[in-house]
Amino acid sequence: MLRGIRNASSNWLGKTLMTIVMGLLIVAFGIWGIADIFQGFGQSALATVGNTEISTEQFRQIYTDRLQQIGRQFGRTLPPDQVRALGIDRQILQQVIAEAALDEDARRKGLEVSDKEISRQIMSDPNFKGANGAFDPARFAGLIRQLGYTEQRYVTEQRNLALRRQIVGTVTAGVEPSTKLLEALNRFQNEQRTIDYVKLGAAQAGSIDPPTEAQLSGYFDAHKVQFRAPEYRKIAFVVLTPEEVAKWTTVSDDDAKKVYEQRKDKLSTPERRKIWQIIFPSVADAQAAREKIASGASFDDIAKERNLATSDIDLGTISRPEIVDPAVAEAAFSLKTDDVSQPIQGKFGVALVKVSKIEPGNQPTYDSVATKLKHDIAVDRGRAEVNNLHNKMEDERGGGASVVEAAKKVGLSAVTIEATDRSGRAPDGKPVTEIPQGVDLIAQAFASDVGVDNDTLQLGNNGFVWFDVLGVTPSRDRTLAEVKDKVEAGWRKDQISGRLMTKATDIVRNLEQGGKIAEESSSLGLKVESASAIKRDATTGELPAAVVAAVFRVVKGAAGQAPGADNDEWFVFRVTDVKVPPLDLASDEMKKLREGIQR
Repeated sequence: MLRGIRNASSNWLGKTLMTIVMGLLIVAFGIWGIADIFQGFGQSALATVGNTEISTEQFRQIYTDRLQQIGRQFGRTLPPDQVRALGIDRQILQQVIAEAALDEDARRKGLEVSDKEISRQIMSDPNFKGANGAFDPARFAGLIRQLGYTEQRYVTEQRNLALRRQIVGTVTAGVEPSTKLLEALNRFQNEQRTIDYVKLGAAQAGSIDPPTEAQLSGYFDAHKVQFRAPEYRKIAFVVLTPEEVAKWTTVSDDDAKKVYEQRKDKLSTPERRKIWQIIFPSVADAQAAREKIASGASFDDIAKERNLATSDIDLGTISRPEIVDPAVAEAAFSLKTDDVSQPIQGKFGVALVKVSKIEPGNQPTYDSVATKLKHDIAVDRGRAEVNNLHNKMEDERGGGASVVEAAKKVGLSAVTIEATDRSGRAPDGKPVTEIPQGVDLIAQAFASDVGVDNDTLQLGNNGFVWFDVLGVTPSRDRTLAEVKDKVEAGWRKDQISGRLMTKATDIVRNLEQGGKIAEESSSLGLKVESASAIKRDATTGELPAAVVAAVFRVVKGAAGQAPGADNDEWFVFRVTDVKVPPLDLASDEMKKLREGIQR
């Protein structure tokens, strides 16, 4: 095109025409196009809360981070249409605006959190502790990098989070749910019902003749989808976690013994003693009491003389470091069982101490904990190695290698599942045992296809899964001959279920007309059973969930019915009693309920 323009403008006529055309273009841009340059100026803010602006780029970053966090919780990446369907995009926007409002409020009030406090919170976070139980800088750096944070950004986020918690805690302090609401929830959660019931089984359905070919064929045609062969997929995958790396990591005895020495105190169980203590105002009073004990009085007798309850003198079964007073600790752990100490000048007065039981401490030998120590060390080393292996796998995958090829080059083991359906079962109906837990690998595989370069799946906080779909076996309709036994079993169950439902309906009708459940059960050769203290959300071994739900759909004295756990049982019941425990606002249950409503 440029060559054509140059040729057209090689003479005076062409130059004149090109000048006119370019002039018209410049005028057009001046009238319509140039304004577009300025219309978007200053419009990069998505929302403004006070003086706090939420920029489009800032929201995009937060949105991406939150989706990654949600993806790790689900064990898979959520597609955009599912994100919109669940309203996650709107929830994140509302949350970002709410956080901006809290940040603005903190700024106006001049609230701050010291660097020392933020450092303390981060260093005490158990997620950042290594095998020795102490803060591990390398682990900290690796985890926040996986979450998409730099150290500076993470610290800033933790500081803002601490300020938001302070404000929210102040705002919500003192908020109390109404008594009416608590009464309604108490009734719903704690209402208890008692029923008499009878359980109908296959015997009450009577004799069922084998189905004819026409009946079997008709049932199969009506339930063909139920017997359809599912789609199967062949999948190859690689799992990379610290535990996987630890399997082929060798830890020497020298390294394990060093950690053993460092953690010796934590591995040991200290000696514990059951200790009793009486405090006296003076040495003379304590000595006099000691002489009475020597003359035959018991420690409890002395306590009663001083009007002390058992709880006043019982220190419990404790270890030496748990005793606040060093003098008392020294004396208590020098006594034999049932001995009483001489008067002790302690921090809180003069004391007599008695030891009634001694639980010896235990210091495990290196050999007894060596295997676990080596495993812990290997896993800890594996955490550092995971990032390195992850980068190598990504490089190989980026170069076009399949999962199996990339794993072989990196030194990892790939697993191949020959065939699995959406439920994780093989063609023989048995669960596929090789599927990794903690990640929705099967769902991701069925959302992909052969030859597709799939995203890496996050496994927990420090693990990854790569996979390829190697083959697809489409779903198909089975023939009656393939599943004849299953079809016949399904037909029989439906026959039993239908008969039991009809019989149960007749029994309920008789009960509503004044019949007795004992008489109805006797005519069927069944025994009436009872169940009490049934709650709405309770699951019992004797009553399936469907029966419990049905029990709470009728009033006291009424009858009802519900299917059992399988097609070959049916329950008929009458509600004989309904109890609603009184509302106890001081109970632990109500306190937890109130706290839940406040949150």
